[in-house]
Amino acid sequence: MLKLRQEAILRAAPERVWALLADWDRQASWMPDVAWIRVLGTERELGARLAVRTKVFGVPAVTDRLLVSGWEPPRRLRIEHLGLVSGWGEWRLDPHPAGTFFAWRESLTMAPPVLGELGLWFYSPVQRWMLRRSIRNLKGIVER
Repeated sequence: MLKLRQEAILRAAPERVWALLADWDRQASWMPDVAWIRVLGTERELGARLAVRTKVFGVPAVTDRLLVSGWEPPRRLRIEHLGLVSGWGEWRLDPHPAGTFFAWRESLTMAPPVLGELGLWFYSPVQRWMLRRSIRNLKGIVER
């Protein structure tokens, strides 16, 4: 199992940060490992199903399926990974004197059990870089 966590202070109110996080159509603009996101169906909040074209080493390679399983504006958004990579990801936003304390956590597994875990371990430096880069990009947008 791969566990990831990145945190940052964003100089913007949680409501402003939430508005960008919950805008599925804009996520590819600040997440370097996302080529595109499509909402499957009419639900865009809790229960929303998403198709995400994910880049592997910068190349759009796989379409992941996600389910929005937690929706507490403007504090918490949680998704479940339902594809080859399974697990969950969560964004938490807490008020901070400077704006928002933002925490991004992921807990991921990949099949088959041994080879998948080895693959995740091998790819984990890229995943950690992606989280840091995504947060830096997010910070740049919300602080403008």
